[in-house]
Amino acid sequence: MNNYLQTSAPDIYAAGDIARWPDRHSGASIRVEHWVVATRQGQTAARNMLGLGEEFTAVPFFWSQHYDVSINYIGHAESWDELAVEGDLVAKDGLVRFRRGGNTLAVASLFRDLDSLKAEAAMEQSAR
Repeated sequence: MNNYLQTSAPDIYAAGDIARWPDRHSGASIRVEHWVVATRQGQTAARNMLGLGEEFTAVPFFWSQHYDVSINYIGHAESWDELAVEGDLVAKDGLVRFRRGGNTLAVASLFRDLDSLKAEAAMEQSAR
């Protein structure tokens, strides 16, 4: 699939759990199984079916709630060479940056929504 979510078959687009796309930020071909990504991809695919020629550049994002712990994950990191921990994960107030070659590929956070939003904005900016 290309940056426009177009498959190798003419006029066929893909979105959601089945869609593996070239991620600008990590440089990898990735697939993320979460409804937020599926929704964003579906919107881009629909616009492209209408001929708008829009690249899918959204930074992957998902969250999970485990009992009283809320976890946010921004970006995509299958491998990294550095983990930078901020705050206190045991106290459920922290953030982990997954880095490779000095670049932040992903951020996982516990109860740091503002920091997650800032990380997402920074990743979006760097991908442009």
